[in-house]
Amino acid sequence: MLKHIRNITILLIVIAIGAGYYITRGDTARLPLEATTGVKPEITNVRKENFPTINIAEADPWNPGEGPVAAEGLTVERFAEGLDHPRSMLRLPNGDILVAETNSPPRQNKGIEGWIMRNLMSKAGAGTPSANRISLLRDSDADGKVDEKFALLENLNSPFGMALVEDTLYVANTDNVVAYPYTVGDTKITTEGRKVANLNAKAPNNHWTRNLIASPDGKYLFVAVGSNSNIGENGMDTEKERAAVLRVELATNEKIVYSDGLRNPVGLAYEPVSGKLWTVVNERDMLGSDMVPDYLTEVLFASHYGWPWHFWRGHVDPRVEPKNLDHRQYERRPDYGLGAHVAPLGLAFSNGEALGAPFDSGAIVARHGSWNRKPLSGYDVVYVDFDEKGKPQGKPQMVLSGFVDEDEKARGRPTMVEFDQTGALLVSDDVGGIIWRVSKPGAKKSEAEAESESEQTS
Repeated sequence: MLKHIRNITILLIVIAIGAGYYITRGDTARLPLEATTGVKPEITNVRKENFPTINIAEADPWNPGEGPVAAEGLTVERFAEGLDHPRSMLRLPNGDILVAETNSPPRQNKGIEGWIMRNLMSKAGAGTPSANRISLLRDSDADGKVDEKFALLENLNSPFGMALVEDTLYVANTDNVVAYPYTVGDTKITTEGRKVANLNAKAPNNHWTRNLIASPDGKYLFVAVGSNSNIGENGMDTEKERAAVLRVELATNEKIVYSDGLRNPVGLAYEPVSGKLWTVVNERDMLGSDMVPDYLTEVLFASHYGWPWHFWRGHVDPRVEPKNLDHRQYERRPDYGLGAHVAPLGLAFSNGEALGAPFDSGAIVARHGSWNRKPLSGYDVVYVDFDEKGKPQGKPQMVLSGFVDEDEKARGRPTMVEFDQTGALLVSDDVGGIIWRVSKPGAKKSEAEAESESEQTS
């Protein structure tokens, strides 16, 4: 009996050592990150992993006076600090900034997957309870510093997306979209919200964020909802109305799947030249450090982007059963690769804002940073240039870097992006609890942009 127990103990030790070795070793990239970016990213053979490569930058938040590094010609400073996991932001017509101070709802993952997820989130600085709050930040003299902070809405359920349509503020919790009567300038909402739409938050509710954007005519809301799994392993019955961008008609509350096969779409923004809706998407894991490139793409009605069966139009994920090869002919290829495992979250277009050349006519993307790639990727904010037809071109250009130090510790993690009333770029940093402000000295918004905002405010 003792011999049997000893043998089992030895076996468990060997398994633990082997697992530790694999975690330490993992899969190392064979391509430079840049190769997996652009209009034609390099798509290589996949390297299927039975256990994920784990390489996450441990959180070590900024000390006073420290900060990331802005691109040449730009400066970066603290717009607001002391926030509790600031994420999505919305600029109101009077210049006030709404910010969702939020985090994941309690993790419901069980077994080894849940253990890994909880430990990863804790190491990354995201293991704390959600503040469940929408705060209002006011820079009354437009000097780039917040003068006042107010708790606009509290006791929400992992809120993320926000949209203002006339006198109604819409907030996307992880499980629903709620409407609140709101007058711009008010600093507190006390009226009980009206539910507009239910959202699928079935356990384990992976990819819990729900971003929002209103259509330019104010008739619709678009809601970005990520998948409940990596490749459908939790059962496709849990994926109803997930891995998709949904559309809600505000006059009727009718909800439809507008576009799907998008594993985890987050940022939503309208490209100003074409007027088309775009999103950034986090692709699947455990196919090696070089695959699969996350992407930026136009959101087309009734289009499918391949998840979970395929990626980048036609490339088969060998792990997904049953196969669905005939579906490939109906799938759409993403428009632009952002790099493997960079975790893009924030998206905004810079046209008419005040960053100046060469960052004045394209997309700004916050890449939150990898947890399963060697070496690390993301942890930065990049610019993607768009041509005169409203299409991306070239390679990503760095706007804000330095979020990871020489010891590979994450001083912060860029999350979402928005422009303030002066045209400077705001970047929420959920690990640092800071909103950074990136500006070009002497630059101003275009006259057309300033005039448009003046009309909205008056």
